[in-house]
This record gives sequence, C-alpha cells and structure tokens, in this order.
Amino acid sequence: MSTTRRDILTAALTAAGAAVAPDLAGAQEHSHDHDHDHQTVPSDPALRVKALESLLVAKGLVDSAALDTLVDTYQHQIGPRNGARVVARAWLDDAYKKRLLGNATAAIAELGYGGAEGEHMVVVENTVHLHNLVVCTLCSCYPYRVLPERPAGTEKLDESELAMLVTRDAMIGVARILAPQGAQT
Repeated sequence: MSTTRRDILTAALTAAGAAVAPDLAGAQEHSHDHDHDHQTVPSDPALRVKALESLLVAKGLVDSAALDTLVDTYQHQIGPRNGARVVARAWLDDAYKKRLLGNATAAIAELGYGGAEGEHMVVVENTVHLHNLVVCTLCSCYPYRVLPERPAGTEKLDESELAMLVTRDAMIGVARILAPQGAQT
C-alpha cells in the first residue's frame, strides 16, 4: 500500500491539531471581562507551518531542537532587530550617531555586529529636508543603511522601546517610522 499526498497532509494536519488542541481547550474555558483579545484558532499560516514541521519531524527529516535553534537565531541574532538597535542607539547618543555616519562598519561593530556581509557598511541619514532610499537587489545583505528620522513624541522612550519602532522598510528608506500611539506631536 502506497502513501498518497492526501494521506501525508492528513497525518500532518492531525499532528498539528493535536499539538494545538490543549491551547484551544484552555482558551474555551477562559471566560472573563478584560481588555485583550483571544485567538482560539491559530491562523492558516501558523497551522500550515505546524503541519509541515510535524510532518518533517515525524519523517525524521528535521530535528525539532535544531529547527528551534534556527528560528531563534533568525528572530534574535540576525535580521532587522540588530539594525533597529543601531538606529535606536544613534537616536539617543549623538556621539555614536556621528561615528555611525562617519564609519558605519566600526560603529556597528561597537554593538557586536559584523561579519562577511558587514565588512563595508555605509549609513546615510534621513532628515526633515532629505530622504534617502536604498535600492537593493534583495540579496542576503544590505551594505547600505538609512538612519531614519526619529519620530516626534519619542523623547521619553529608552533604547529598547525605540528599537521596537524601527522596521526593515524604514532602514532602507521606503517607509517612515510612525510615532507610537499617545505620543505628543
């Protein structure tokens, strides 16, 4: 008897359903007045990811611990969050901002970032009168960065709060950073 594609998908979805079932049961029993939303059913993409992960793990093609490590690496060690930290530091520290605009590679290295794709970094600043835009081929790196204009109303935010406002699109100049809700403009 051969296994069909439908059989494989059914098994993966069943495994994914079993993995989220405890969460759903708890969510249904959870009943009180409060200001936050509950999502009782995971989104379609989340279900698809869980189904694929369950299938790959069940077939022995992927080690779940290795996958967790990979996801953690891209969420916390690589990517836009690092650039956002650089931007937030420049917004808070004028001396760092001057070093960043003068020698981005060295200034970024001060925060522990560097490597093969960061050997020659350039940062250009957006201001009220000048807006830079990075045009990239969407390869694995962005050797040029934009220091976005700091939004009004963020004067009381610390570095981590500022970094949370910064997006990848803002760091290549295709979007402006919006002031947080409730900020005085």
